[in-house]
Amino acid sequence: MLSGPIKGVSLQGLVASVPQAREGLEQLAKRFGYEAAERIAKATGIYNRRIAGDGLCTSDLAHAAAARLLKELDWSADSIELLVVVSQTPDHILPSTACLLQERLGLSKECAAFDIGLGCSGFVYGLWNAASLMAANGLRRCLLIVGDTTSRILSPGDRNVAPLFGDAAAAAALSFDPETPNTGPGMVFDLGSDGSGAPYLMVPAGGFRRPSTPATRRRHTDKAGNKRGAEDLFMDGTQVFAFTLREVPRSLEKVMQRAGWDISDVDHFVLHQANAMMNRRLGRKIGASEAQVLIDLADFGNTSSASVALAMAHGLRAALLERPLRLVLSGFGVGWSWATVALTQQPLQACELIEVSEGTTAI
Repeated sequence: MLSGPIKGVSLQGLVASVPQAREGLEQLAKRFGYEAAERIAKATGIYNRRIAGDGLCTSDLAHAAAARLLKELDWSADSIELLVVVSQTPDHILPSTACLLQERLGLSKECAAFDIGLGCSGFVYGLWNAASLMAANGLRRCLLIVGDTTSRILSPGDRNVAPLFGDAAAAAALSFDPETPNTGPGMVFDLGSDGSGAPYLMVPAGGFRRPSTPATRRRHTDKAGNKRGAEDLFMDGTQVFAFTLREVPRSLEKVMQRAGWDISDVDHFVLHQANAMMNRRLGRKIGASEAQVLIDLADFGNTSSASVALAMAHGLRAALLERPLRLVLSGFGVGWSWATVALTQQPLQACELIEVSEGTTAI
């Protein structure tokens, strides 16, 4: 259990970025049949996914979002003291994506920059890391970047994952002012992990435990008709669903209790956007109304570490620009890993969603 809230750190702006290219029911129907594609869409709430082409990497989506955010806030690049990048699909094994983006964005050499290798829980875990470091060290400005190009690590022939995952990134601007604490309880977090769930959502091969070989790269068709290889993303959806319903409601209830909020005090629950039915089920389990639980994945799919920030930038843009909101944000999945935060968000100075084309290097 974390000892207390983090005060004085606030979110000033948010920009999410997605590839222009879409893959929808028509493309899925060609691979799996129209009835199967439509059934999956109705069950998950996902009708389109944004797909990064060969010329677009995680850092490209991240750079576009961060550059736009700095411009909209009129923050100079050399005013950023901390850069935190959360991704499980980095451009390279090394160097870190954070170092690449530090140079590409023109940030100061005195800016601390590092990567965090998390997926679905990544935005809230990143927020906790960044806010903790800012408050402890008096850092005034930080860029928190989240993003994944999960389409690169899955088989197009695997109906368990291909219709679900899309690509996106987001950049959040954080500021710290010890003289102006957050309205309300500050940022109240609950974080957790359970590595026993690792086998149920993973890429089994291609790392150092099981290096890439012709055999691991070869794709086979299983008994259910799914075509994948050992270097492709594997997901056991039943286990994911069970984990979510077991751990996430408790995490949501913990942060509300620590914040001193009742369910009616929360304007919106912004949950990891993996499955619309699952998030509605979570909402019912904690007694939230349908209006409180944001569902915003129909045109994007499951965008892993970027999903919470993307849902905020797209689904809550108008509200975030206009008025204070009491929010509960929660990311959960691969690991198993989960992270939840309750915060009172003052109106943002910038909030938008942008589309990125291949070959984009700046905004």
